[in-house]
Amino acid sequence: MPKSIMKRWHGYHVITLFAVSILLSAVIMFWHWQMGLVSFAAVILVALYSIFAQQAFQRDLETYISTLSYRVNKAGEGAVANLPVGMILYNEQFKIQWVNPFVLNRIDGELIGKELSQISEDLLVLIDEGATSETIQIDSVFYHIEIERNERLVYLTDVTEKEETKELFEDTQTVVSLIYLDNYDEVTQGMEDQVRSRMMSAITSTLNQWANEYDIFLRRTASDRFLAVMNYKSLLLLEENKFAIVDEIREVTSKEKASITLSIGVGTEEASLRDLGNVAQSSLDLALGRGGDQVAIKRKNGRVRFYGGKTNAMEKRTRVRARVISHALRDFVTESERVIVMGHSRPDMDAIGASIGVLKIADVNDREGYIVLDQNDMNADVQRLMEEVETHDHLWSQFISPEEAVSLIDKETLLVIVDTHKPSMVIEPKLLDMVDRVVVLDHHRRGEDFINDPVLVYMEPYASSTAELVTELLEYQPKQLSMDRLEATALLAGIIVDTKSFAVRTGARTFDAASFLRSNGADTVLVQKLLKEDLDHYKKRAKLVESAKIYRDGYMIATADDTETYTQLIIAQAADTLLTMKKVVASFVISLREDGLVSISARSLGEVNVQVIMERLNGGGHLSNAATQLEDISVEEAKEQLQQAIDEVIGGDA
Repeated sequence: MPKSIMKRWHGYHVITLFAVSILLSAVIMFWHWQMGLVSFAAVILVALYSIFAQQAFQRDLETYISTLSYRVNKAGEGAVANLPVGMILYNEQFKIQWVNPFVLNRIDGELIGKELSQISEDLLVLIDEGATSETIQIDSVFYHIEIERNERLVYLTDVTEKEETKELFEDTQTVVSLIYLDNYDEVTQGMEDQVRSRMMSAITSTLNQWANEYDIFLRRTASDRFLAVMNYKSLLLLEENKFAIVDEIREVTSKEKASITLSIGVGTEEASLRDLGNVAQSSLDLALGRGGDQVAIKRKNGRVRFYGGKTNAMEKRTRVRARVISHALRDFVTESERVIVMGHSRPDMDAIGASIGVLKIADVNDREGYIVLDQNDMNADVQRLMEEVETHDHLWSQFISPEEAVSLIDKETLLVIVDTHKPSMVIEPKLLDMVDRVVVLDHHRRGEDFINDPVLVYMEPYASSTAELVTELLEYQPKQLSMDRLEATALLAGIIVDTKSFAVRTGARTFDAASFLRSNGADTVLVQKLLKEDLDHYKKRAKLVESAKIYRDGYMIATADDTETYTQLIIAQAADTLLTMKKVVASFVISLREDGLVSISARSLGEVNVQVIMERLNGGGHLSNAATQLEDISVEEAKEQLQQAIDEVIGGDA
């Protein structure tokens, strides 16, 4: 209740009491005037005493309140002055108006009237971005910032001890790594004992020296495997050094004219050692699935960092593995009511050829099979192949649209994905969620994005094409195989396209597969007919090539006009053409596609790992053949991002 109201209420109360007393005294005087006079005098005395007492009480109360207010104000001023929290007031122009002693004692220089940026550039950025709290570093001290925008007030709390403790905790986190000599068995097979011993001694010595330098616990667990345990701080140092040990092992062993490559899988950011071991094994599988000679580090957020991968994958798959996979695939086919085959969106000749090969496996095992194809999303060479397919009634009837596939598929259907392993790239992603069993056949290096829980995976980055892999699977089908001329030709066309007519990524097994197809009726003349291009196509490719410019030594970049669109095939062929120019070690072609995406095709002869560059732009592929597609971006913006990725990789941040 306000003090004025309390005083008024108290005055009314006293007056009322005085009036009643006078009235009682008058009544007494009427009956007994002597007693009445005494009573009246007593009332007057009491009234006077009450008035004087009230005035004295009021004076004491006001004095107390005044003293208390002074003490509270003094305590508040002292608290602000001695508070272990910094306070900064700034005006609308972001100039400092007032700071408390905490800030004055922590930050040198005259602050009043100066810009906030004099304290920290980060502080001004946070205010501009509308942030309310953040931790920043000023000099060597960490502060937690709280921003009151309406009052234009900033609070700073020293959290250096907390941040240092956090950093110490992170630095001492356990990291488990599995090290694998990729091609040890292949290289040392038939090697003299003395040479093998000398080579292994050099490898072990190099690894031990590496472990001592980075404070790593290293133990050999098998002839071609090592276990490495380290702190997270050591891992950060290794990442700064880009895991140079991978290159060192390759160089050390090359002195024996038999280069051995190294792959490392790293498990980190997990609490239990069991989980760390599982993540390390998963990372190693990923590194090996990409061709080896590299390091894979899986983060808890699902992101994976890769280092190395500077050499072409060595052909080391065996015919035994091909036979085992072929028999396993046959078992899955015979256990299913039907087989549906699907490649990547806008399929190329390799995807279609491999799909026809898998369809043949279904036919030879007496199961109905279908190939999912969007007739409105095909390359020119695939369109010519489909024109040939239309003349073969049985084969033509086995091509279905994505909508028809959705209506046909059920739990008893086997879905086979060819020439890709990324769910985001298949023709109809919905099919992946509608089946219990998915088989993946691919020749690309494995990426982070992978089809969930496939029952069978046959990924060989050493192969020239998926058509080559499927051809080998056909060879090991137990039933007598009788291939149609067009079926064999489609598979051969897939191999020829992906090898650039046996010029790149071609091994002995590639020629074996081509020989098998030729003996089963593949028509090389028809292949040339399917791969012919028209004059307009050639002119468009030439226009892209004409726009090419050198970005760095040996890096050629061609960009199409933002108003023009090109097919993926023309973009890829332009990149191939640029690679044939003198002094070009890597070529890149950037263009807008008809579907609105900006596509980048990348090629190299092996000196540059274009896969690593494309992965920085969420793409992928092979060391010498990769690509990516970008959304909501212009060609010029895509070029800037590409140049930044090239700079980072050239600078060693791969």
